[in-house]
Amino acid sequence: MARGKGARSGWLHWLGIAVLVVLFDQFTKVLILGSFQYGDSMTVTSFFNLVRAHNHGAAFSFLAGAGGWQRWFFTGIGVVATLVMVWLLRSHAGQKLFSWAISLILGGAVGNVIDRLLHGYVVDFLDFHWAFLDSMFHAGHFPAFNVADSAITVGAGLLILDELLRVRRGR
Repeated sequence: MARGKGARSGWLHWLGIAVLVVLFDQFTKVLILGSFQYGDSMTVTSFFNLVRAHNHGAAFSFLAGAGGWQRWFFTGIGVVATLVMVWLLRSHAGQKLFSWAISLILGGAVGNVIDRLLHGYVVDFLDFHWAFLDSMFHAGHFPAFNVADSAITVGAGLLILDELLRVRRGR
């Protein structure tokens, strides 16, 4: 398939969505950093708080206490993943659901890499808590997360949906 202006603009559209995710993620983190001290919390509803938390690890604070090397390890993984996702967007710009998924994951990954480079940790601030989570998480609080994490999660869900639909079409 020839890569003309249409293929290039399709790829840039998806890259633009990733950039919007990064901008929204970083904007919300700047608001939290400017309004909260580390550990501060503000009740919003009976099940949701805004907090300021620092995650030195990965998802669910994986390797958070590893001594500092994990900052560069996860940054490196983020950079490699970014390059792969940019290549995927360029190669599959016409696949809408797949490209939405990759754009969201890309934006989230870049947002968290920026945090690691600027701060040495990822800024988290969304704190959901429910009594039914008491047995799994301290006081029922799901680990705090951010816009980037949310975009990655939605993107992963879309990626799974895309694959399920692709397999179903193949039957």
